[in-house]
Amino acid sequence: QEEFPFDDKTVQNLAAGAAGMASAFLYFHFRETGVQISWKDFVHHYLSRGLVRGRDRFNYGVFLTPNYLWFNIGSADSFEHNLELAQQEIGLDSIQKVPVLYSSESDGTLFLSVLPILLVVGFLLFATRQGPMAGGLGGWGRGGLFGISESKARIIKNNVSVHFKDVAGCEEAKQDILEFINFLKSPRQYHDLGAKIPKGAVLWGPSGNGKTLLAKATAGEANVPFITVNGSEFQEMFVGVGAARIRDLFATARKNAPCILFIDEIDAIGRKRGKENFGDEGEQENTLNQLLVEMDGFNSSTNIVVLAATNRADILDPALMRPGRFDRHVYIGPPDMKGRASIFKVHLRPLKLDSSVDVETLARNLAALTPDFTGADIANVCNEAALIAARRLSQYVSSKHFEWAVERVVGGLEKRSQVLQLPEKTTLAYHEAGHAVTGWFLEHADPLFKVSLVPRGTGLGYAQYLPKEQYLFTQEQLFDRMCMMLGGRVAEQVFFRQVTTRAQDDLRKVTQSAYAQIVQFGMNGAVGQVSFDLPQWGSLITDKPFSESTAQVIDQEVRSLIDAAFQRTLELILDKKEMVEKVAKHLLDQEILDRADMVELLGPRPFQEKSSYQEVVDCLEKSKEDTFLPEGLTDWQNNKGDTKHLQNRQNTSALYL
Repeated sequence: QEEFPFDDKTVQNLAAGAAGMASAFLYFHFRETGVQISWKDFVHHYLSRGLVRGRDRFNYGVFLTPNYLWFNIGSADSFEHNLELAQQEIGLDSIQKVPVLYSSESDGTLFLSVLPILLVVGFLLFATRQGPMAGGLGGWGRGGLFGISESKARIIKNNVSVHFKDVAGCEEAKQDILEFINFLKSPRQYHDLGAKIPKGAVLWGPSGNGKTLLAKATAGEANVPFITVNGSEFQEMFVGVGAARIRDLFATARKNAPCILFIDEIDAIGRKRGKENFGDEGEQENTLNQLLVEMDGFNSSTNIVVLAATNRADILDPALMRPGRFDRHVYIGPPDMKGRASIFKVHLRPLKLDSSVDVETLARNLAALTPDFTGADIANVCNEAALIAARRLSQYVSSKHFEWAVERVVGGLEKRSQVLQLPEKTTLAYHEAGHAVTGWFLEHADPLFKVSLVPRGTGLGYAQYLPKEQYLFTQEQLFDRMCMMLGGRVAEQVFFRQVTTRAQDDLRKVTQSAYAQIVQFGMNGAVGQVSFDLPQWGSLITDKPFSESTAQVIDQEVRSLIDAAFQRTLELILDKKEMVEKVAKHLLDQEILDRADMVELLGPRPFQEKSSYQEVVDCLEKSKEDTFLPEGLTDWQNNKGDTKHLQNRQNTSALYL
């Protein structure tokens, strides 16, 4: 039945149709077609020799009797006229003349002409009765031809290799998910206190931070069926297919309860209704409405719980996000330094490291080297380090391989074959030296860690800074960062009396920072303590949230702020001109400059640093990621006694993630 999932009626219909088509093919292929002759052959070889008798039959069509002759004529009148003239020329009398008799006989051409129409009509009737328009029962025999209305969800049972020990950097989110799992395993702990488990939770945040990985770990730990489906699988060209698949998905969840239902990329079907939707708006809303109805059909007393993942929680429909459907909204953002160190420990586990490498120390060092990295970026760094070690035929993965891997991920592939001309290389060296010296003598600028003139990726050079783990910024700190970003352009102007296109990205960042300070952060006296949303990249701009006069004031203040930062940077570069030239010559000679070289060339920074690289590593050594669990969740792995009890309950359970 699994190999050939048809019911008896469907088999009979298909067999009858196949037999009819085979019979028609054999009939028209092997039938007698007769012999075609021309009008001259008929007159000279048959009529003049007296071979044609009154009972012999000729026609312009195809006769179905064997051993017959046929030819084409223009019309019946012209045929009779030509036949009369031919018989007079031959000299046949009225007795010998051939009589003409007419009869209607089918030659099959009509059937051949309507056969394609019959096949199309038959297919439509079959699809209407058993296909996607039949109500969305899903599957062969349930959802019709090709199973187009059947849900494509996969049911996973006890074959998931990912567990919670493989997930790090999001301990708070893990606790929320543990509570769902603990409820499935030990519901009495909650029911005895009158508590109701939340129906569902949305995991949202930037991509690459472990939302889907956390869902896989949930499947590996839950000891209940885990049903997973992608939101885009509900979108088809046929009307009603999305809603039918939603119904089939929840029907499958009811049959496998207690279970966990995970919908990845739910924004594909959960977008806000009636706003900025084009084309398939009606079909998408039908699918969303069916999802809302199905999720409202579950209640807390059935002990069936539900989860979903998305990168765009801001575009989800409010009806989907309200309590009673997705009660909890769990944000999974980029990990901090402690979280990155924990993630590195997870990904360092399967690697063959050098015996002299301490995993704890290596994880802390790499966490400090990779600010703003996501979990996916960290996994990529570890994999790149192993690939580099294998490429160099090393027996172990060493710390140097990890440093090269970080440079590969941040800067791109090193391109030694791209040779820069000496004038371009000199300009690039002074440009990077301007950034380095400016940041060295500005208190709130990010300290330089490494700079290289070797082209990488799409850029001509590579610079790595170590920004502090900071969430609030003052106006002075933002101004120092703007000055550091303008250091390269100012150095070009001071040393070469001309500027190049190298500073294009720096100018873009400076402009964005200036507009953010004035428009969003209210850090300008002329504009005032107001905040407007800046247009996002790729979004449709309809109108400005402020007047034209306010826009002119904003533009003027932005230019004034950038000019002030440029003037301050120019004064600093002129004051430290010899140091910029010293750093640039070192770069031209060595092509690589790190923090130790900066200390040797410029001396220590003129103020007390709040977070040097070594201080960051030492801070990580003293503090670790908080993995504390509440008392009610400490024994979640051992709470297995109520699972069998739940499976025997008449009231099924469902969990939505």
